[in-house]
Amino acid sequence: MFSYDHLAFRYEPFPIGIAKPVLCEDHYRRLLESYPPLALFKNIPKLGNKYSLSERFHPEQYRQFIRYQPDWRELHDWIKSEDFIQSVMGALLRHHIDLGYRPPGERDWLKRLKDIRRGRGLKTRFEFSMLPADGGHIMPHTDAPAKIVTLIVSMVGEDEWDPAFGGGTEVNWPRDPSRSYNQLNRQAGFDEVETLYTYPFTPNQAVIFIKTFNSWHSVRPMQGAGSGAMRRTLTINIEREG
Repeated sequence: MFSYDHLAFRYEPFPIGIAKPVLCEDHYRRLLESYPPLALFKNIPKLGNKYSLSERFHPEQYRQFIRYQPDWRELHDWIKSEDFIQSVMGALLRHHIDLGYRPPGERDWLKRLKDIRRGRGLKTRFEFSMLPADGGHIMPHTDAPAKIVTLIVSMVGEDEWDPAFGGGTEVNWPRDPSRSYNQLNRQAGFDEVETLYTYPFTPNQAVIFIKTFNSWHSVRPMQGAGSGAMRRTLTINIEREG
């Protein structure tokens, strides 16, 4: 379902890239039109004034929404499949990012079973996420150690989002070099990091990056006071099992 034809990467300080467009326009439009309402979401202020609907936050509402929305159910089933993991890993490998994953057909089945038992298998999950344009933000962090790859798919219509609000995904670097190693994902303040570059929040794109010990990133507090706008995304994670 996702297209990586126009995927382009930067490799420092960690691999991060953008694919745009990531979905065919008709499919993207249908997903936008059926994106879940705010009433289903859980507010998570400790993460930076964020609303989430996922397997972890309001899981029953999440499951019911997926069950009764055919376009999202189809996407959910694909993201949960081995084919999705293969498509992402294949796209990364074509850009010289080899995470050591090989499709099941290229591995001995007994070794695969042992890998799963030892927590070396892979799983996927996704989260509907909303940040209010009026001050919404995500603090600088590097992601939990279990994460391997993250895809942040923007869910916004053409001309719906004012670039003056901000909302881009920032790549950060600590002002104090001793903070650069952050495998265990402690947060930092915005005043503690520099912004190396920003991927603006625009329609039909996926920002893709690898979890590393220094994969610092954030969304700076947005400047859309009084607009009522929401920065809507679909955040997909490929993680280690166990």
